[in-house]
Amino acid sequence: MTSDERVRSSRKGWAQVEDVVAHNMMRVARAFSDSGLATPDLGGTTGYGYDDRGRERLDRIVAAVMHCDEAMVRPQWASGTHALTTALRALLIPGDELWLANGPVYDTLRPLLSGSGRTSLPARGVRVRTLPADSQGRTLWPARTESSVEPRVVYVQRSRGYQARPSWTAELIRNAADEAHARGAWLVVDNCYGEFTLPEEPTDWGADLIIGSLLKNPGGGIAPTGAYVAGRSDLVRAVGEMLLSPGIGQEVGPTAPYLRLLAQGWFLAPMMVGEALMGGIYASHAFHEAGYGVDPAPEEAVRSDIVTAIELNSPARIHALCQAVQAVSPVDAYVSPQAWAMPGYSDPVIMAAGGFVAGASLELSCDAPMRPPYTAYLQGGLSRWHTVLAVDAGLLALKAAD
Repeated sequence: MTSDERVRSSRKGWAQVEDVVAHNMMRVARAFSDSGLATPDLGGTTGYGYDDRGRERLDRIVAAVMHCDEAMVRPQWASGTHALTTALRALLIPGDELWLANGPVYDTLRPLLSGSGRTSLPARGVRVRTLPADSQGRTLWPARTESSVEPRVVYVQRSRGYQARPSWTAELIRNAADEAHARGAWLVVDNCYGEFTLPEEPTDWGADLIIGSLLKNPGGGIAPTGAYVAGRSDLVRAVGEMLLSPGIGQEVGPTAPYLRLLAQGWFLAPMMVGEALMGGIYASHAFHEAGYGVDPAPEEAVRSDIVTAIELNSPARIHALCQAVQAVSPVDAYVSPQAWAMPGYSDPVIMAAGGFVAGASLELSCDAPMRPPYTAYLQGGLSRWHTVLAVDAGLLALKAAD
């Protein structure tokens, strides 16, 4: 099958994504136009960041977009892992129990959840329990009895991470919210890679708090750093106090020179996420046609994150694909990616990521932990056509590697 034939095969799925983009772009545009955001607000603040009108307005915009009580968007968070760590530390105190509803989490959170260091949750007296799942990936919830220990927080990682499972759907997150609330717990959702992939967000499905990185979907390919939390006011404020200090969590935090970039990234995000989804659909068609296992499957136009998992089954193929993606990147195309011991990961990781913002996963990237079954994760792409170019180059490289 030629590249043009694969594009034709992808167009039905692309049309469905366009409908999602139109819906999400409208809700974001309305939130911005209703916010009162003004040109002087985009200058940001220095020092303590007192009276930062732009920061306050962007928080309100994001709360409106996410259909929730309150939100915080802050450049002080260096990553999604940083924001997730802040949130879990804010919500859990000694004696509390945290339930992981969909199995092992992303590698970089494991030291927090199961590490022996003094800053981990277990060292602070928080019990962490990983719930089992059935063959369909649905959580097997413990029976409720009068004597059972119930969680304070039920935690869901929406995206697959480096796990051999699909990303979580609206139905699964709704079910987790119902279970959490029936047990008197809060549902916290790691929303990384998932924002704007569907017409709704986990806050529409019952989540009490959602967290995500601006280096991924909501940064729109423009935000240079930062993350957000959104949900119930009391929980958002608790997270703000953990990030900064009790009593001033919402009131300080300078935004210069980032405010304009953060706001513009949020405005463009639905369109950029749509491009990433359409590139992913093309990738699924291409690698499936070449004989590789892919998830989501080519016919799955409705996707809950921007990641396409490709089963390559050998380290040599992983290297070949990542090097091909890097070679067509807009930045550092001359670099040859190699697996290395990245901080926070239990296995060496190889990553092709030649973007304008270092590590920005909404820009086209391809990475993999170097462990069986040797699955590569292709994600992002600010233009579907750039993804088409990279996928075609990757197929040629794989053929040569074999």
